[in-house]
Amino acid sequence: MPVDFSGTWNLVCSDNFEGYMLALGIDFATRKIAKRLKPQKVIEQEGDSFSIQTTSAFRSYFVQFKIGEEFEEDNKGLDHRKCKSVVTWDNDKLVCVQTGDKKNRGWTHWIEGDQLYLELCCEEQVCTQIYKSA
Repeated sequence: MPVDFSGTWNLVCSDNFEGYMLALGIDFATRKIAKRLKPQKVIEQEGDSFSIQTTSAFRSYFVQFKIGEEFEEDNKGLDHRKCKSVVTWDNDKLVCVQTGDKKNRGWTHWIEGDQLYLELCCEEQVCTQIYKSA
């Protein structure tokens, strides 16, 4: 049985978010604002179907997917790019590969104890964020 990611998660720390945003081509002003935010994630999981709502005082982002099914992801609210995404299980980790105009783009979620980890990748940059269960 896969891990249940359902819950509300609050960001507690982020490493190399600036580098990740630079790789995405996010403008200077937006990067400065985004670095100060402490977003909250609400994850709903029913079997292999997921919805993830990420909210902050500045922007919100919503994604919905089913494991193993490719979908078009509109990153409106992030870097405003569209890409093809597919999320799969890698043991107890959720791994998303995003195909578009940026290379090596995607993310991985996993849980350790009461913490949710998110690794964001784009080009040569990797950002690691840690969320705590609310």
